[in-house]
This record gives sequence, structure tokens and C-alpha cells, in this order.
Amino acid sequence: MRTTRLTAVSVTVLFTLAACGGGGDSGSDSGTAASHNAQDVSFAQGMIPHHRQAVEMAELAAGRASSSEVKDLATRVEKAQGPEITTMTGWLKSWDEKVPEAMSGMDHSAHSGMAGMMDDADMGKLEKASGKDFDSMFLTMMVEHHEGAVEMATTEKAKGEYKDATDMAGDIITAQNAEISEMKKLLGEN
Repeated sequence: MRTTRLTAVSVTVLFTLAACGGGGDSGSDSGTAASHNAQDVSFAQGMIPHHRQAVEMAELAAGRASSSEVKDLATRVEKAQGPEITTMTGWLKSWDEKVPEAMSGMDHSAHSGMAGMMDDADMGKLEKASGKDFDSMFLTMMVEHHEGAVEMATTEKAKGEYKDATDMAGDIITAQNAEISEMKKLLGEN
């Protein structure tokens, strides 16, 4: 009886290890490269610069915002979106797809047509603002920015194939919708 259980456990462990990709350098990347589609690539390639801009906006809050609520929100945006950028970059590399280059300085023109992205003029105004003016401008811009991210994530949830990407899209929808509500309250819209 004990030998049978031990054998069953050993077989289970072996199957589990095989399923986790412990196959060394067989060249197959079954859990990653094979299970994604063009929508997953588009999502990651679009969301990386989108998140980078949100992080750039959030970094401005530390020295310019007057409201502790705005500073707290900005810190949360940085903490959530920075690691997501790293994760999506890893996906693109594993899929042999192009990783978007980091925006240099204030050059936001390449992505200004993307949902919720701020252009150079908007970013310039935000960078020059401080105090209550910054708070209002930041919140207004970030609501629009988050709405764009939710739109992109909703498309990924509907059309994506890669489970980790569709899961992240679901997390983005949940977190950013909650932050949109919070920001609208801070703006006095709710």
C-alpha cells in the first residue's frame, strides 16, 4: 500500500515537472511563444509606452502635487505599472517581437494617437504646473490616460490568447477603473 502511494506521488511529481517545462534545452517554448496571438503582441507593444507615460506623469507628482491623495495615487501608479512594463517586455522578448523603445525626454509624438496618451504640449503643461493646478491637471489627464488603458485592456480580454496577458488585462481593467472613480471623486465629479 505504501509503495503504491509512493509510486503514485512520484509519477505525479514527474508529470508536474514535465508540465512546468523542466525539459532543458529542447528548444520548445510551449507555454509562452506558442500560445499567443497578434492581439497579445499588439497589447504588450501598446501598453508598454502607455504605462511608461503614466509612470512619467506619476513621477512628477512627488515634487509638484499639493494633495497627499494625489501623491499617494501617483505612488500606487508607479508601483503597479513599473513591474507590468517589465513583465510585458519579457513576453515580447520571449516571442521574438520588437520591444518599444523608451521615450526620449518629452518626445510623445510617436504614441499621441494611442487611446489616452498625452501629447508633448500636455506633458509640457503638466511638467510646468505645481500645487493645486498640478493636482487638477494630473487627475484630469490621468483619468483620460486610464480610460485609454481600460479600452486597450478590454480589447485584449476579448481578443487575446495568451492567458497571462488576458489576466493582466483583467487586472488593469479592475485597478484602473477603481482609480478612475477615485480620481473623479478628488476632482469633485462623483
